[in-house]
Amino acid sequence: MPAPERRFVITFGCPDRTGIVARIASFLADAGGWIVEAAYHTDPDRGWFFTRQEVRADSLPFGVDELRARFGDIARELGAVTDWRVTDTGERRRVVILVSKESHCLYDLLGRVASGELDVDVSAVIGNHAGLADITKAHGIPFHHVPFPTADPEGRQAAFAQLRQLVDRHDPHAVVLARFMQVLPPELCADWAGRALNIHHSFLPSFVGARPYHQAHRRGVKLVGATCHYVTADLDAGPIIEQDVIRVSHGDSIGDMVRKGRDIEKVVLARGLRWHLEDRVLVHGNQTVIF
Repeated sequence: MPAPERRFVITFGCPDRTGIVARIASFLADAGGWIVEAAYHTDPDRGWFFTRQEVRADSLPFGVDELRARFGDIARELGAVTDWRVTDTGERRRVVILVSKESHCLYDLLGRVASGELDVDVSAVIGNHAGLADITKAHGIPFHHVPFPTADPEGRQAAFAQLRQLVDRHDPHAVVLARFMQVLPPELCADWAGRALNIHHSFLPSFVGARPYHQAHRRGVKLVGATCHYVTADLDAGPIIEQDVIRVSHGDSIGDMVRKGRDIEKVVLARGLRWHLEDRVLVHGNQTVIF
């Protein structure tokens, strides 16, 4: 299978005005950049402009560091307040996965990585239970067991400190809470902002918190869903990356809803992670634009 074409990805946002697209396009054209994908969006309510551009790396006479430096000048020219990044698809993406007892999301992600569908390096899997160690090691990935005592605040604080150390040593592009079932403290949410992704087994903002399928069953809903979102200090309220639903009926038990919901959780998490790693998610406030 041939290696994918190496590209530089530019994501950019600023207060909307005329001339932004022309300036970015002329900058890339003057440098010889071959644009292979471009997307734009203007939010009239917030007055904000968004774009994502992919450029063939071999079309430019300089590397990604020089592109960042030059585009930084363009960003400053386009506005005093901007949000932008330049990334290189030639850099391998690193992921750390956090798990608890539920296995379905981990199994799905590891299968996608093993088949080459998800082209990332899973640097480690960290669990607050040891039950998923064997499947992780069977894929040649290190597993770390970090217990979280339920009634010991100091012990939990020490566990989160160990978790931080294990994750940060890999400097991952994404920290995936694959049904981790632990609420990250605010300082970790801040340090991993824009990198920590959670899968919540509900179509947010409905049924926030624990046991959402039980909440949904009591409410008698006809659809259950899943939400992949960025982790913030506000529980289950971070910027939403992806959602999907599946139909349920009055005859479904809580167990039936859990079983059906697991299928949606796996797909939604995989989509959200892929879009994040491909720099397709632009965050503005608590909302996202997905290119």
